[in-house]
Amino acid sequence: MEINPLPFLNQDDYSHFYNNFLSDLNNSNDRKRHRKDEDDYNNNNGNGFEDAKNNTSALKDIFTSLILLDEEDEEEGRKKVMESNFNHTNDDYYNYSHQFQQDHYAETPDFQHPRTNKKPRHSSVSTSSVSPVSDNVGPEIPPPATHRRLWVKDRSKDWWERCNHPDFPEDEFRRAFRMSKSTFDMICAELESAVTKKNTMLRDAIPVRQRVAVCIWRLATGDPLRLVSKRFGLGISTCHKLVLEVCSAIKTVLMPKFLHWPEEQSLNTIKQEFESISGIPNIGGSMYTTHIPIIAPKISVSAYFNKRHTERNQKTSYSITVQGVVDPNGVFTDVCIGWPGSMPDDQVLEKSALFQRASKGLLRDVWIVGNKGYPLMDWVLVPYNHQNLTWTQHAFNEKVGEVGKVGKEAFGRLKGRWACLQKRTEVKLQDLPVVLGACCVLHNICEMRKEGMEEEWGFEVFDDEMVAENGVRSGNAVQKRDFIAHNLLHHGLAGTGFL
Repeated sequence: MEINPLPFLNQDDYSHFYNNFLSDLNNSNDRKRHRKDEDDYNNNNGNGFEDAKNNTSALKDIFTSLILLDEEDEEEGRKKVMESNFNHTNDDYYNYSHQFQQDHYAETPDFQHPRTNKKPRHSSVSTSSVSPVSDNVGPEIPPPATHRRLWVKDRSKDWWERCNHPDFPEDEFRRAFRMSKSTFDMICAELESAVTKKNTMLRDAIPVRQRVAVCIWRLATGDPLRLVSKRFGLGISTCHKLVLEVCSAIKTVLMPKFLHWPEEQSLNTIKQEFESISGIPNIGGSMYTTHIPIIAPKISVSAYFNKRHTERNQKTSYSITVQGVVDPNGVFTDVCIGWPGSMPDDQVLEKSALFQRASKGLLRDVWIVGNKGYPLMDWVLVPYNHQNLTWTQHAFNEKVGEVGKVGKEAFGRLKGRWACLQKRTEVKLQDLPVVLGACCVLHNICEMRKEGMEEEWGFEVFDDEMVAENGVRSGNAVQKRDFIAHNLLHHGLAGTGFL
């Protein structure tokens, strides 16, 4: 297929076509302009009312905008005034603080001046307004010193300050703390290294004497912590913490010195004194178990339920036990604290360290006298508890009863001097053995130092005694008891109290 070339126009034909194109274009523009003028005329005549309405709305919008602009200008003016006043106040406060620091530390040596790396805070406005200072103006002014402060409630300490004064009467001090001033001073000296606290930047530590006094007064009176707080001018939680800390220190520091099993020489002296009381040889201690009332625990409630006390008092009772062995002077030589109140005396004995010591043969040729709640063993001597006793057995029970009375009276003085043991305490069950142990140690200190008992402190101990299920656990012990009873009667040592 062959392609023919397109013929080109000459110069004259091109000019003719170009002129015709320009003429048609001008005519078309004239027609469009004429048509637009007609439309504008029709719109002006037909929509005049709507245009007027639109103009009025526009004017309202303009006036509203002007009003808002004026209000914004006024608000900005008020903000500037408040910001200016705030900046002036900050500057005045900074100047006053700086002047106070200079006056306060004017006579203080340089090494006592507090140092701080903190810089004072300034607002952006005041910072921008400060002009640069040349080097030859003088030393830079240090910022005001900041002191840590701790808010502490102001409580009255008048009562303790009077008790701690050297002129405070001895009798009143003894009635308040159940001991003399000399005994109290000795306890404070022994515990000083264990309970001393250091002063801090926030406040001074509580003195040792006040710490010990809070604990002893709480144990002696048994008053609730809110009353202890008022007496000593301390917080309730602080008093509770001090009681536990001092009791723990007494157990750690004083118990090894004042509550321990006697050595051989001391044990021989104890045997001689008990023999002079009862006529029975080789008695090394009088054993008794008492109950301390507690609040019903949250766990193992049935284990601490005291059925005998509940039936006697017609009131639900929970307790823990304290088993103790005392010498002829009523000083504890062994204690076992903390077993639940539902356990009888013989089970408590089996759980004690005293039983373990005897099982290892460390109590040979020694009798520990107990009541009918304990079993008869090679080292435990108890009275006859069956019916139709002979004169010999009556005589023996009378003499054993005199020895057992020593232990019971010792617990009476323990509870009488430390009244916290007479009623349910606020101390938690896990902390109670430490508190009871501290009471036993303080009891020994008072007994050793011959601190007398006031009549008003007297307390009668009454614990329901139950006969042990297995009352006889050694045939050899039965023969020894019968031999002792025979000697008491036929050597004129039994007396006639049983007749």
